[in-house]
Amino acid sequence: MDEALDALVRGPAAGYADLGFARVDTHRGLRTGDPEVVFAAGKTPAQTVALFHRLRASGNRPAFATRASADVVEAVRAAFPGAAYTDESGTCVAVGEPPATRGLVRVVAAGTSDAAVAGEAAFTARLFGAEVERIDDVGVAGLHRLLAVHAELDSADCLVVVAGMEGALPSVVAGLVSVPVLAVPTSVGYGASFGGLSALLAMLNSCAPGVAVCNIDNGFGAGVFAARVARAARERPTRTPH
Repeated sequence: MDEALDALVRGPAAGYADLGFARVDTHRGLRTGDPEVVFAAGKTPAQTVALFHRLRASGNRPAFATRASADVVEAVRAAFPGAAYTDESGTCVAVGEPPATRGLVRVVAAGTSDAAVAGEAAFTARLFGAEVERIDDVGVAGLHRLLAVHAELDSADCLVVVAGMEGALPSVVAGLVSVPVLAVPTSVGYGASFGGLSALLAMLNSCAPGVAVCNIDNGFGAGVFAARVARAARERPTRTPH
């Protein structure tokens, strides 16, 4: 059975559904362990609903869309009454029960202005099978706030650290903890922040080791990566160092 499954994963079996306007990758969950997610920006409400119906029919994981407009969210709620739910900003929408959790992701936001991106990361990580907790408003302008939550930071399996302005928070966090840090720059800031470019470059140039960096405002990508790290951390037995 395992050999047959491996052959299907590698082989040319039909792994998508052609809806005319899109070819839904129904094979992705089999290949990678996680199903396709709808990037709703630029899609009509009817297209998003059609994609949700197909994704729900092809697996037991939630159908999930990011960057959804209010019209798209309303259409999904109407098509799946009582089953659709959104993140705090209302730009992510999902239908279906989240999977059981394995591993812990903590999403750390520098300020309340970063909440939308942090919320997208947290919502995504939960839908991808990790337990998620939030730590908000601990930016470097008040370092004592960050030091007060040091124990929570160091007990996670993966940290997603979201910051705009100068983007310093991930470097500071990575210098305090022993867990992987995924930095997410946001487009929050004044003119010389260049829509998040300053924060992105600062994170890429982090002096602290153990920092990986996502694209500007990419809470979704961060949530997927962090969930996979957290899940893998709990799957592997801890080895005693020699």
